[in-house]
Amino acid sequence: MLLLAVELYTYVVLASVILSWVRLEPSNPFVKFVNTLTEPVLKPIREVLPTKSLGIDFSPLVLLLALSVIRRFL
Repeated sequence: MLLLAVELYTYVVLASVILSWVRLEPSNPFVKFVNTLTEPVLKPIREVLPTKSLGIDFSPLVLLLALSVIRRFL
């Protein structure tokens, strides 16, 4: 059951990445749903990573790598 939750959350993070490329309206219900699920986890990662100097947000990549490690242990 936990493995399924990690797998589903991986897809939500991937949806977040795709939505950042597409730039839909923030008021879109799907965008709100995805942001509600991902932002509480991505925000602390963003605070640690140096994104300002590079201009690229690597926090989803770090989160996906962490989810991959968790998946291997389950």
